[in-house]
Amino acid sequence: MATYTPMIQQYLKIKAEYQDAFLFFRLGDFYEMFFEDAKRASAELEITLTSRDGGGAERIPMCGVPYHSAPGYIESLIEKGYKVAICEQTEDPKQAKGVVRREVVQLITPGTVMNGKGLQERENNYLASVTEFPSKFGFAVTDLSTGENQVTLLNHIDDIINEMYSLGAKELVVHPDFSESYIKKIAERSRVTVSFEIDSGTEKFESIINHLEDARLKETFGRLHNYLQKTQKRSLDHLQKVKVYQLQDFMKIDLYSKRNLELTETIRSKGKKGSLLWLLDETKTAMGARMLKQWIDRPLLSKNEIESRLQMVQSLLDHYFEREDLRERLKEVYDLERLAGRVAFGNVNARDLIQLKKSLQQVPAIKEVLTSVKHNQINEMAEKIDPCTELTDLLDAALVENPPLSIKDGNIMKDGFHEQLDQFRDASRNGKSWIAELEQQERMRTGIKSLKIGFNRVFGYYIEVTRANVHLLEEGRYTRKQTLTNAERFITPELKEKETLILEAEEKMVDIEYELFVKLREQVKEFIPRLQSLSKCISELDVLQCFAVISEKRHYSKPSFSDQELFIKNGRHPVVEKVMNSQEYVPNDCYFSNERGMLLITGPNMSGKSTYMRQVALTSILAQIGCFVPASEAVLPIFDQIFTRIGAADDLISGQSTFMVEMLEAKNAIVNATDNSLILFDEIGRGTSTYDGMALAQAIIEHIHHHIGAKTLFSTHYHELTSLADGLPQLQNVHVSAIEENGKVVFLHKIEEGPADKSYGIHVAELAELPAELIERAKEILESLEAEQTVKVPASVIEKPETFKSDEAQLSFFNEQPAKKESRQVPKKDMLVLEQLRAINLLEMTPLDAMNELYQIQKKLK
Repeated sequence: MATYTPMIQQYLKIKAEYQDAFLFFRLGDFYEMFFEDAKRASAELEITLTSRDGGGAERIPMCGVPYHSAPGYIESLIEKGYKVAICEQTEDPKQAKGVVRREVVQLITPGTVMNGKGLQERENNYLASVTEFPSKFGFAVTDLSTGENQVTLLNHIDDIINEMYSLGAKELVVHPDFSESYIKKIAERSRVTVSFEIDSGTEKFESIINHLEDARLKETFGRLHNYLQKTQKRSLDHLQKVKVYQLQDFMKIDLYSKRNLELTETIRSKGKKGSLLWLLDETKTAMGARMLKQWIDRPLLSKNEIESRLQMVQSLLDHYFEREDLRERLKEVYDLERLAGRVAFGNVNARDLIQLKKSLQQVPAIKEVLTSVKHNQINEMAEKIDPCTELTDLLDAALVENPPLSIKDGNIMKDGFHEQLDQFRDASRNGKSWIAELEQQERMRTGIKSLKIGFNRVFGYYIEVTRANVHLLEEGRYTRKQTLTNAERFITPELKEKETLILEAEEKMVDIEYELFVKLREQVKEFIPRLQSLSKCISELDVLQCFAVISEKRHYSKPSFSDQELFIKNGRHPVVEKVMNSQEYVPNDCYFSNERGMLLITGPNMSGKSTYMRQVALTSILAQIGCFVPASEAVLPIFDQIFTRIGAADDLISGQSTFMVEMLEAKNAIVNATDNSLILFDEIGRGTSTYDGMALAQAIIEHIHHHIGAKTLFSTHYHELTSLADGLPQLQNVHVSAIEENGKVVFLHKIEEGPADKSYGIHVAELAELPAELIERAKEILESLEAEQTVKVPASVIEKPETFKSDEAQLSFFNEQPAKKESRQVPKKDMLVLEQLRAINLLEMTPLDAMNELYQIQKKLK
């Protein structure tokens, strides 16, 4: 390092402290990067890679971006999961002796973004931290842009993965000794940047954690807070009091079920459109939209809290005109949470404060609307709303309506706000008027009509005369200041005097306005707790009016709750119904009771079995977040958990096959479900051979029936399983009806009692337009197979088997003792067929080859 120039040595010294970040090193009007940073940044940002002499044996790789356009490049790197350390000149170059002093003033990371495109206005930007304790994990999360803080204790690494997924956390802070296997497991399920922090001291922020009694919670949040302090290097006054939450206070929905139910994003596009969140989002504010997502992620378990929300939704639903007035007012409310955060962070500008003022000006009208609703809970909410009148008055008195973007360009503060500023403004305005008058006087004095008075930053004010007219100037009155190609520029004693006055006034005006704005920003800081409290009230109100709008628009009904049964009359899948638009959605009923706890659903593929199952789950979730539901009537239990196994997909990241994913999701439900849970199993066992699949499906049905008692919807294409209803009293057969017309299948999408009579699989293949000759061949084979004896799944284990133990750690699907078989003589012809069957390698055959082989075997048997 000694061979490098002093500037490069300075760069390397600073870079050594930020090895995991791109170092944006300020040199004049550019941020420069060197060595490996330059190589990687040039590739990631698609900018030119150059080099420079740094005093070493070889030229140093180098690239850079202009200072004024740096935010766009920084956002691009952050979106890709990188970190960027901003290194500024902290010393005036004119006063520096040797190399100008430079320091990192901020480390920008995916979890600490405060503005720009990387910060989605309708989504939180969470930074999480995990600390491992004996038998527990501490989990803390913060949104730096809003100041929201939460902490809890979790039992298992899977709980952390679920929380990271639900929150969409962009970055995870852990101790350097934290398990690499845990980090890998978390990273497999979420695109997250991992950062390290040793210190977990809490003495610097006691005010927001002193209510925490558990030292583990303090240590966990302490690590997160210290990471913020070290990376942001500025005020964090907007961080709110840390909220302790417990997973058991909310309905538990694991990440697989959230994905399968498409609560906040769709499976296929990973986007919001087509999700439950997309359907519900009629919020008018960004902070309301964020709260809506939080409510969807965490449905309530408290019946009182649920009914409180439902009653307020009903009240807003009944007061149409007040609700519409409220929506119009909410449209004018900007993001109070993030405005407060930017005030504390020190990057708020005058336009932001104008937005804050305009938002606050809507609050008195919002309170008035709520008061007019005449509903106790709504009126109580109105009383909690603080209009922050003093702040509104302060901002209105201080700021002009259309200030410039920069706070260093002046023209921010109103006339009359500051006496000295008004004096300088008067001098500046009058001085410029005097100069305009002087120009006219000089033209009359000299007779030169083209004479003009101009200004530039280098020479100040001047009188410009063309060369052809210079001889008309009075001797001794004008002093030459600058010579141009076709003109001369002069100064007079009067103009020089006014120039000094005007320039001094303008310079001092800008300085005074900047000082006044900084002082104003500090005054606004004092209102941050009140603004954050106001934002919570506005957000909650926004979500409730959103529920009322959706409930009215989509013809939803208010649910009631029962410990004994589930009854949904004319239920619909909310998202599918909306997507179908003008097409008529076929509603369906669903009924569970203490005597009817499981539904076995059969029917054709594409007939709507999965949609029916999902709509039951979504109806329950909507009810437990406090929204009306898509049904003409609904009586629901309060579910503690929802588990789903819907759809087939390989898990390529962790190297698991479709069938393994299916079994793991099934295991998750079977191990964790209670009698207060809802289980949705769709086509369990289809990923393996027919007999294996049927055996597993039957064993799972029996286990849920005998040992769990959860309300369960189990769809299957194994029609043989319908016979289980004869021996399992809580299991009921239902089917999705279909009819044949002119040899074609017509799906009625209607759930009816009893098992389906056939699967219509070949008809579905026909709808998919497989080749006609293939369809005809399949029909021939089907007729032959149906002529043979139908294979029945043995029902010998329908009675509660002794091998099932509720306290066993591992699920055993089958009886330990095999059922006794009757011995009989197998004909030689059948033996040959069996040998032929054993010799077939099904995994290397196409479906058509398998059909042909089956046809040949059948011919031999005949």
